[in-house]
Amino acid sequence: MYSFDDFIERRNTYSVKWDETERVFGVKDVLPMWVADMDFKAPQEVLEALAKRVEHGVFGYTSIPASLKQAVCDWMAGKHEWRIDSKWLSFSTGVVPALAIAIQAFTSPGDKVIVQTPVYYPFFQLVEKNNRELVLNPLQLRNGKYEIDFTDLKEKIKRAKLLLLCNPHNPGGRVWSKEELTRLGELCLEYNVIVVSDEIHSDLVFSGSHHTPFASISKEFAQNSVTCIAPTKTFNLAGLQSAISIIPNRTLKKQFDSVQQRQGFFTLNTFAVVGTEAAYRYGEPWLNDLLKYLQGNIELTYSFIEKHLPKLKVMKPEATYLVWIDCRKLQKSDQELKQLLLQKGRIAVESGIKFGEEGSGFIRLNVACTRETLQEALRRLDAAFSGL
Repeated sequence: MYSFDDFIERRNTYSVKWDETERVFGVKDVLPMWVADMDFKAPQEVLEALAKRVEHGVFGYTSIPASLKQAVCDWMAGKHEWRIDSKWLSFSTGVVPALAIAIQAFTSPGDKVIVQTPVYYPFFQLVEKNNRELVLNPLQLRNGKYEIDFTDLKEKIKRAKLLLLCNPHNPGGRVWSKEELTRLGELCLEYNVIVVSDEIHSDLVFSGSHHTPFASISKEFAQNSVTCIAPTKTFNLAGLQSAISIIPNRTLKKQFDSVQQRQGFFTLNTFAVVGTEAAYRYGEPWLNDLLKYLQGNIELTYSFIEKHLPKLKVMKPEATYLVWIDCRKLQKSDQELKQLLLQKGRIAVESGIKFGEEGSGFIRLNVACTRETLQEALRRLDAAFSGL
C-alpha cells in the first residue's frame, strides 16, 4: 500500500500552485487549492528511473524509443480495453499544445469549432487565439450532473469543422457514457466534423464508472478523431511535459505531424521519455491506491459541505480530483465569491466563470492533497461563507 498522507513542502520549487498564488490572486498567505496537479510524489519506479538517468550524466539529443510506444499501447489495452497501433502515436509536450496543433491542422482561420461549456478554459482560448470562430454548445445541468444538449448540438454542428470533447469532463467530473459518445460521434460523422477528444483524466475514474475512449467505439469514429492522453495528470508528472495523440487516420496524422514539424518539434525531452515509459509500465499499483485515497477525499468534501455549508451543492465527480461546487444559492457575484474566499477564508480556488458563462456562481476545488491539507481547506471554505 502506498501512503499519500505525508505532506511534501512544495514552496520554493518553482511550483505554479504554491509559488505563484500571490502573483495570480494578489493575496499573500492563502492556501492554494486551484492548479490541477497533485501534492503527491510520483510512483517510486518513476523516481528511480529518473534518478538512474540523472546518474548517467549525459543528456544529449533523445529519440522516442519503440519501448515507450509499446508501453503506451499496452497501457491502453490493459486499462481501457482499446488495442491501438504504435504507428498511430504522435508525441507532444502537453495536451493543450496538442489541441492547438489539431485546431491548426484540421481547420482554417474563420472555421467554426464547437466547445461544450463549462469546460477547461484553454479550449475556448485556443480556438479564439487561432482566429477560428468559437461555437458554444453549453451542457445542461440536470439532476446534479451535466448532460450534452443534443438538440442544440444538431443545429450548430451543421456549420462546424471541429468539435473539442472533454472526456472525462473538466470541471464537472462526468464520465460520458458509451451511449452519449455514440450519439455525439454519429452526429459528427453525419456532418463531417472531426472530434478531438481530450482524455487526459481518463485514468482517474472512480469505482462505479467506466471510461470509454471515444475512438474505441467504432472504426468510423477512430477514423474521424484524435484522442489526447498523457501520464501527467495520472502520475503527477506535469513538469516533465509529455502527452500522446492517438490518430488512427493516416491522413489526419500526416496533417497533425506536419503542423508540429512546421513548429520545429521533433521529440520529447530526456526525462519525459524516461518518466512516461516508467509510469505506464510500473505505475498501476500506485494509481490504484491513489484512486482510493482521492475517493476518500471526495467523500470527505461532500459530507463536510453537506453538513456545514448546506447552501452549497457538490457535483460529486465520477472522475478527476476536481470538485465542482455550486455556490449560486449564496446569491453572490463571482467577484464577491472570490473576495470572500481570499480575504475571509484565505483560500485560493478556481472561479467557475473561467470555464465559461455557464460556470458563473461555481468554484472548482482541487482535492489531490493530503487529508490534513484538505481538512484545513474545508475549514477555510466554511470560514469564507459562514453567516451567509
